[in-house]
Amino acid sequence: MLYFLVVNYNSSELIRRLVNSLSVHSSGEYQIIIINNSLGDRKIFQLQSEKVKVIEAQDNLGFGKACNLGLNWIYAQNSQAVVWLINPDAYFDSALVDLDPGRSPTSLAIAFFTQHPEISILGTIVYNCTGEITTAGGTFTPGTAALATLDSLPKLTEDYFHTDWVSGCSLLLNLANFPQCPSFDPRYFLYYEDLDFCLRYGQQGHKIAVTSLLKVFHDTSAISDRNLLTKYQHVTKSYLIHIEKHGSLATFVLINIRMSLNTLRLLIFKPQQGLGKLIGIYSYWQTRLSQ
Repeated sequence: MLYFLVVNYNSSELIRRLVNSLSVHSSGEYQIIIINNSLGDRKIFQLQSEKVKVIEAQDNLGFGKACNLGLNWIYAQNSQAVVWLINPDAYFDSALVDLDPGRSPTSLAIAFFTQHPEISILGTIVYNCTGEITTAGGTFTPGTAALATLDSLPKLTEDYFHTDWVSGCSLLLNLANFPQCPSFDPRYFLYYEDLDFCLRYGQQGHKIAVTSLLKVFHDTSAISDRNLLTKYQHVTKSYLIHIEKHGSLATFVLINIRMSLNTLRLLIFKPQQGLGKLIGIYSYWQTRLSQ
């Protein structure tokens, strides 16, 4: 059984597009689970059907906590299922990514894990509106906590290639490989939670890979750019958590100094972004010092 897991925050129309694209390009047994992070968005319930279930979060939990709510629900239904986490602003389009009409994303996903049960976390190829690859996994450097995103495919001789992390925009989990329900670190409200998820489970021995057999289209930042102040607030706080957890002490100190100076510059030239970063820095340190 394949479950699609989507987090909604005032994105019901985008999710409608995703649901419609799945009905056109998918076949077989699947269910779409929507975690509703926005209590004011009642249109999301218009999407409920035999294939679509909406679960109320009762508050805006952020991406990671909302995913945990959905993962726990799915794990209780079927601990051997495959879960496809996918962004509300992503969808399937045969014209854009050359999907084989005879091989749906759902059937390809199930077939992949049937042939490669050793893979626990799987990323897909993600395209932008012009059909260019925007992400295909990435690498991570310990100590500096530096990230690199692969924007092109290596020469492939297998169905997949190994990577350090994959994007939460389109991420599949083989629950059969997890003795307990996998979860995101609740400290991350938004951004970097997918990276942390991959690094933690990779360190436990889980195999992480990207396949070119599965492809999605993504409207990059269609949601997050609605409010730049909030975006910079969350990305700043999450980045500091990431450096704290996965970088060296020297890197952590250097990043804090560099970020503070950059925030002062942004407050002058780009006040909305600068204020967002300042709030993010304050929120991070307020939380850390209170623990």
